[in-house]
Amino acid sequence: LMTLDTGHPENFNDVHRHNFFEIIWFNHVKENSSLELDFESHILKNNQICIIAPGQVFNMKLRGEKGYVLAVSREIFKEASDIETILTGGTCPFSLDPQSGETCSTIISLMEKEYNGSSRLDLLKSYLRAFCIIITEQISLQNPSINDRQRIHQLVSLIEEHYKAEKDTRFYADQIKISTHHLNDIVRRSRGTTVKKMIAQRLVLEAKRELSFGALTVKEIAFKLGFSDASYFSRFFKKHTGRNPEGFKETKA
Repeated sequence: LMTLDTGHPENFNDVHRHNFFEIIWFNHVKENSSLELDFESHILKNNQICIIAPGQVFNMKLRGEKGYVLAVSREIFKEASDIETILTGGTCPFSLDPQSGETCSTIISLMEKEYNGSSRLDLLKSYLRAFCIIITEQISLQNPSINDRQRIHQLVSLIEEHYKAEKDTRFYADQIKISTHHLNDIVRRSRGTTVKKMIAQRLVLEAKRELSFGALTVKEIAFKLGFSDASYFSRFFKKHTGRNPEGFKETKA
């Protein structure tokens, strides 16, 4: 944890990349202050935050800007933030509203005091988690596509966990706490498909794995995948692959 005006110059004054996460909070910037992130230039404003993911290329010439820099290991950052898009690609600079800025200021003061004092890791993690909750809310408000990508990630995880027992879109929409129509809209925009087709694709993949392995009969595979009727499973498999299960099984034998 450093401040921009007392941070190490080698962290900023050349093109570089890190193997950790970096959260930069620009409390006060000069006119025309800018940073370069993955070769794209961004003009900065007061009270903006930028999250730099490991591997991203970063460059900025400091000119007396005020603020904070948090360097956070991959493992600890993943505990603090669960938004997949941030974990993989960081964020461009985004603004904090006045209330969020005040809350973050309180949190960072507590963090700074602990960091320079007892430096208890569990307490620092708690402060970081609280800080990330506030700033990711701001990201979601300013960039709704973040919400959509997070929901897609949640949907994929839910399908992986429940596809054998739950084949209805409504179940997944209820889990994500949005309507089935809204969920299908997000899936169409993001993946060009539907929730039902995503579930079917996962079922077909598992069916192919089981059929290739050869240990179970078609009927046993059907029941294992949650089909109450083996003939319905056969029709389902043929609809999505063009072959019946027995034929597929023979080609893999």
